[in-house]
Amino acid sequence: MQFNCIIVDDEPRAIEIMEEYVQRMESLNLMASFRNPIKAFDFLKQQKVDVVFLDINMPNLSGIQLIKSLNQKPKFVLTTAYSEYAVESYQLDVVDYLLKPIEFDRFVMCVDKLHGVMVSKNQNVIQTDEKPDAKFHQNHIFVKHGTKIDRIDLDSILFLEGSGNYVNYQLDDRKVMALGKMGETLDMLPQDRFVRIHKSYIVQLSRIDVIMNNRVHLGESKLPISGSYREAFFAMVDKGKV
Repeated sequence: MQFNCIIVDDEPRAIEIMEEYVQRMESLNLMASFRNPIKAFDFLKQQKVDVVFLDINMPNLSGIQLIKSLNQKPKFVLTTAYSEYAVESYQLDVVDYLLKPIEFDRFVMCVDKLHGVMVSKNQNVIQTDEKPDAKFHQNHIFVKHGTKIDRIDLDSILFLEGSGNYVNYQLDDRKVMALGKMGETLDMLPQDRFVRIHKSYIVQLSRIDVIMNNRVHLGESKLPISGSYREAFFAMVDKGKV
């Protein structure tokens, strides 16, 4: 499945980087790039666009204003050097929020998340009583591993362990270390299947063998459940997700 996209950013270098990233993704078809947000707005009213990679801080019309001005809205991924817009952007139901400078591995994670959202939308499988988090129906993710990008099947994941700027994926038959943060990684995963139990651990609920003495047992591993994540974790357990 391929999605039509445009890039809107008043910085030429930022457009160049995003164009390079988009061209490396087979699932994205770049229709146009705009430095002028008003021209992008006119284009969006006339053309069918699936995804907009949109800068926030632009003259004449900000990214936030552009989103609010459209009646028929495509999916938006916001790109900015400023983190303070994150709360407002997610209130607008954007797919992702990329902080500049944007690394390619983070862009790949964004596209993978986007794919899950778009497939769910096209197949009309989202129920009205589902949370926005439960939009994912992909069975794999892509992560940057060394000098290559690895495909990881979700079913093979036992748990994830955070270590600074890296995340270790403990799989059935191997371990993969990838660049990333735990919070961002959790956003890329279907959250009816994965839950954070500790600042350093995310577990796949269906792979849990035993919960005992504030620890989760997955195969040979015993991981602690911290107090700040306990309530959300046991709420998932009570719903029968384990």
